[in-house]
Amino acid sequence: MNSVVVLDNGAGLIKAGIGGERDPTAIVPNSTGRPLSSKKWLMADQLLSSDVDLTSATVRRPFDRGYLINPDLQSSLWSHIFSNLLNITPSQSSLLLTEPLFNLPSIQRSLDEIVFEDFNFKALYVSDSPSLVHLYEASRRPYGIVSKAQCSLVVDCGFSFTHASPVFQNFTLNYGVKRLDLGGKALSNFMKELVSYRSVNLMDENFLMDDVKEKLCFVSLDVARDLQIARKPGNDNLFRCTYVLPDGITHTKGFLKDPEEAKRYLSLYNDEAATKQQVTAGEQTDKLRSNDASRRIDLTKNEFGLTNERFLVPEMMFRPADLGLNQAGLAECIVRAISSCHSHLQPLLYESIILTGGTTLFPHFAQRLDMDLRPLVPDKYRLKITTQEDPILGVWRGGSLLASSPDFDAMCVTKAEYEELGSARCRKRFFH
Repeated sequence: MNSVVVLDNGAGLIKAGIGGERDPTAIVPNSTGRPLSSKKWLMADQLLSSDVDLTSATVRRPFDRGYLINPDLQSSLWSHIFSNLLNITPSQSSLLLTEPLFNLPSIQRSLDEIVFEDFNFKALYVSDSPSLVHLYEASRRPYGIVSKAQCSLVVDCGFSFTHASPVFQNFTLNYGVKRLDLGGKALSNFMKELVSYRSVNLMDENFLMDDVKEKLCFVSLDVARDLQIARKPGNDNLFRCTYVLPDGITHTKGFLKDPEEAKRYLSLYNDEAATKQQVTAGEQTDKLRSNDASRRIDLTKNEFGLTNERFLVPEMMFRPADLGLNQAGLAECIVRAISSCHSHLQPLLYESIILTGGTTLFPHFAQRLDMDLRPLVPDKYRLKITTQEDPILGVWRGGSLLASSPDFDAMCVTKAEYEELGSARCRKRFFH
């Protein structure tokens, strides 16, 4: 049996591996970057190297606003991944590829050309993300509601967009899909603006600000309370923490100055015993920093402080209107998606909401969504939100499962069919 390459081609990260395995071989940025000190463009996994200084690096991505705009760059990234990371021969392999919902026909044609003409794959199957997430979750819990009812609502918070997609019997119901034009990239950009306005100009620091966002942001369960705490001076401000920028000499990556300080806010969510313990530990360090002089940012050390940015950035997903964006929040987006489905499906969809995508990794994300959704959902419906065990890999694992099923070969379009019938006719087989 020939190998099947499973490629979850996200706008932010590419997850690539061989079908049938639990985890992908490679999880790498879908971009190239050129450090200031170099004339050479680094590709995908090379950007993750610990000794590479990506301060003010120029970044090129094949995707923009969720759609493929640079097929040549995408092709070169794939070529690097296939030959250097997966060590596969495309002409002896089939490909399972994910593409964005509502992908344009012109982009589909470009992808088919890359797959069959540039790489000579034997066969291709194209899927959307929600159906693969549904498949994986149904297989994990064969007696759960997702598997028994054969329907779920997949909320995919990706790099460019967030989609709330109803799935029924492994098919995404396109008429019910609702989109929020916010994802990980918008959150990182908002973080750049907030920090640059207050302390250090970091508008060009793509990789660095992604790191700050992933390490320090969390979802607030009580925004009014947290904003009040964030205004307090010294030790009373549980959100204050310091991030040290790379200096290019002793360290090429940014890091948290005091990881324990960054965790102090957890006392707001923990039991009282843990709270006392953390506050006491915090008081010891804060006595050293309580005067005005030490609270000022020390530019000689190239560091900056964060307070309310930590929860205001993820807040964009829930209350975009508060930040001047003319969009509904995530909870309203979900209600609209479910309301556009048949009334018999609605109670089942509310009971089987699945969160996937890197943005759902913020602490308290599911709790906050539950809080926002409950007032909007009729009382007679049960509400159950499940976060995937690894939201970044959920789509890929679904693809891996599908690629190892006995029916997979029959679902694919072969190279011969593509050459005979063309891209548009072949695409009809994929039902979206």
